[in-house]
Amino acid sequence: MAEKIVICLPTYNERETLPLILPRIFAAVPEAQVLVIDDKSPDGTGTLAEELAAQDQRVSVLHRETKEGLGLAYRDGFRFALEKFSPEFIVQMDTDLSHPPETLPEMLAMIEDADLVLGSRYVNGGGVKNWGMHRKLLSRFGSLYARIWLGLPYHDLTGGFKLWRSDLLQKVLANPVFAGGYAFQVEMTFHAHRLGGRIREVPIMFADREDGHSKMSLAIALEALWKVPMLRWKT
Repeated sequence: MAEKIVICLPTYNERETLPLILPRIFAAVPEAQVLVIDDKSPDGTGTLAEELAAQDQRVSVLHRETKEGLGLAYRDGFRFALEKFSPEFIVQMDTDLSHPPETLPEMLAMIEDADLVLGSRYVNGGGVKNWGMHRKLLSRFGSLYARIWLGLPYHDLTGGFKLWRSDLLQKVLANPVFAGGYAFQVEMTFHAHRLGGRIREVPIMFADREDGHSKMSLAIALEALWKVPMLRWKT
C-alpha cells in the first residue's frame, strides 16, 4: 500500500483537539493519510482515534504503551508509517492546533526542489500568537543556542512542523536518535543537514494551544541545554 503523503500526529490527552485538526488537514490535503500516534492517553484520545479511523479510512492509529517523550513517539510513528504506507512524503505536526494545516499545500510546493521543509516562526512572515514574553524568549534562545553550537543556518530549529522526503528521513533514522524531548527537533534537522539534505523554511503563524496545557517543562528545556552540545561532540 503506497501513499504519497502521511501526516504523523503524536497525541497525549488530545481528545478535544483531534476531531478539530483532522477536518482542517483533509481540507488542505484531501489525499493525505493521517497516522495518530497515541501514548496511552488517560483522557481516552486513543479510543477516540480508533472511532475516527473506523469512520474514515484515511486515518490510522498506532498505540504506544507508555509515554516516553515526543521524540520517541515520532521515531516510532515514522518507522511505522514508512513500513506500512511507503509514502513519498511524511509530515510531522502537533495535534493541539498550534501548527496551521493550511500551510501544507505551500510546503508541498516548496519540497519540489527540497528534501525537508521547516515550518518556521522566525523567518519573514512567520510569528507566534498568545505567547508571553518568557515563552518567546525561551524559544528564541533555544533556536539561537542550537544555531551557534551546531553551525546551522536555519532560523527555527526547535519547531516541530516539518515536511520530509521519505528517502532523507530514512537516512536520518539510520543514525542513533538519543533526544526524547524537544531537542529531538534540533537533532533531526542537524542529521538532515549533515547528510546533505536540501532544507528550506516556510513562514508559519504558531498559535499557542487553547485547550489543555503546554508540554514544555523545565526538564525538557534542560535536556536540550546539554544534548545540543553533545550532538557536536559526537560527530
